[in-house]
Amino acid sequence: MNTTPQVLVFDVFGTVVDWHGSIAREIGERFPGVDADAFALAWRAGYQPAMEAVRSGGRGFVKLDVLHREILDEVLQRFGLAHLGEAERAHINRIWHRLAAWPDTVAGLTRLKSRFTICSLSNGNLGLLTDMARHAGLPWDCVLGAEVFRAYKPDPRVYLGAAEVFDLPAQKVMMVAAHQDDLAAARGCGLQTAYVERPLEFGASRVKDVSPDAANTLHARDLLDLADQLGC
Repeated sequence: MNTTPQVLVFDVFGTVVDWHGSIAREIGERFPGVDADAFALAWRAGYQPAMEAVRSGGRGFVKLDVLHREILDEVLQRFGLAHLGEAERAHINRIWHRLAAWPDTVAGLTRLKSRFTICSLSNGNLGLLTDMARHAGLPWDCVLGAEVFRAYKPDPRVYLGAAEVFDLPAQKVMMVAAHQDDLAAARGCGLQTAYVERPLEFGASRVKDVSPDAANTLHARDLLDLADQLGC
């Protein structure tokens, strides 16, 4: 059987774009007295607990923009920014819509697109992902996110739903991510998996372990390396 995938689906936050660096840079410029590194980490720290409330059935599905805003309102209080008004809070919340790509991302995705259909498969909502793609120049063929499937990864509905969108068996879809738990969940649904090293995802103060996991189909230093391995 030909094991070459037909579609590559990508985690976005941390894999394709630098959320930590982007948030820390913008917060640092806007509020010089705030520890921007800690602010970015605190905002992201609320991400999994907020999604877990949805995954566990504790609340109905709401898009990620809503969860980000709820977390932001709490983080602003902790960092002495509770005085900010609605317009400024809304603008800050949309930092996630204007995250910068990693330096290899656009060239890597463009090469991969020459041979494969490339698609986001993110917990981000469609408006966020579309704005981000325009801002960062991401050349997606298709934008998919949790909002489409009304479920957050690692819910199997997301991975299997992506294969269904393209009318493909799961093994013809490859999940590309910088997070081993995301890839393990995708493998559990029958997808191929490619790990991409992003050691600085959480900033220079919290360098990630990017050791290979033999369970993955591929392990790549970055998206250019992945393109090399996939013959693009």
